[in-house]
Amino acid sequence: MSKKIVVPFGPQHPVLPEPLHLDLVVEDEKVKEAIPGVGYIHRGLETLVQKREYPEYVYIAERICGICSFIHGMTYCQGVETMMNVEVPERAEFLRVIWSEYSRMHSHLLWLGLFADSMGFENLFMDAWRLREHVLDDMEATTGGRVIQGSAKVGGVRRDISSEKLDEMVTGLEGIRGELKDMMDVFLLDSSVKSRLRNIGMLSPEDAYELGAVGPTLRGSSVASDVRMNGYAAYDRLHFEPVVEDGCDCYARCAVRAKELFSSIDLIKEAAQKIPDGPIEVKVTGKPEGEYFSRAEQPRGEVIHYVKGNGTKKLARHRVRTPTMANIPPLVKMLEGCEFADVPVITLTIDPCIGCLER
Repeated sequence: MSKKIVVPFGPQHPVLPEPLHLDLVVEDEKVKEAIPGVGYIHRGLETLVQKREYPEYVYIAERICGICSFIHGMTYCQGVETMMNVEVPERAEFLRVIWSEYSRMHSHLLWLGLFADSMGFENLFMDAWRLREHVLDDMEATTGGRVIQGSAKVGGVRRDISSEKLDEMVTGLEGIRGELKDMMDVFLLDSSVKSRLRNIGMLSPEDAYELGAVGPTLRGSSVASDVRMNGYAAYDRLHFEPVVEDGCDCYARCAVRAKELFSSIDLIKEAAQKIPDGPIEVKVTGKPEGEYFSRAEQPRGEVIHYVKGNGTKKLARHRVRTPTMANIPPLVKMLEGCEFADVPVITLTIDPCIGCLER
């Protein structure tokens, strides 16, 4: 006679060292229900907005996450700039796109390595992280930081990239493109990878939409939604189409991330060709008053920074909704009815980032 038992997954697990806890109700090796537990870390980041002047707070916003650091800082700046009616120079908007897409490539390659390692593909793990080093080298050369870039500021960006360096970056990315294609052919066409990912962790388009999924988790369920389509920064001056897959399973979510690597290379190349000359920042004066929801597309999906000013140098409120938080309810749905052994793989396909989630 079968019996239901509760198996704890996390908060510390070899496949996911960050503190995400799942109580899995299991019967006959099948997961009947997954109950998530979050809140193991409290960093007080959102409270610090009341103790730092709004230009200084950029340094705190970009430390919400070490992977999406630049995009967090940029999204916060966009919110404050809109509140204060600041017009950012066009060159700065193109530079923001370039560093955002480098962040996406760095994040997706990091995820690919970890995902391959979880399935026992050691060579793929090392190859993905070897290519990621080239991306990090370019970020370090242009911003001074491999993890925290410190390049976003209210009114523009802190650093410029010379034409010679942009040409060098584009040439380097074309080299990476060839190696990525070979690696993705192995990853996406391998029969053992397909057997581990096809028809597992199903999430229908209706469930993905109603449960608020974002990013590759949403686009892997055939929903063409991407904040970059809204045209923030300089995306409205570039050719962009979201990557969408209709498999609704783990394989589709992996395929979205793999193809987005090539999309990012195309965006960086086009931005480098179209970037105009001119200033990279404007002087910002005054004190923010009002409120604004600033949105951007991080590697894991939509991030929202809510900022509220009260007419002083220090903001009254700052709240962040990260993509990992949005993807937890869809994850619970994916885990219902799955094999117990598939839980780590399914969980990794949302690319959870607890550093982002916990503030």
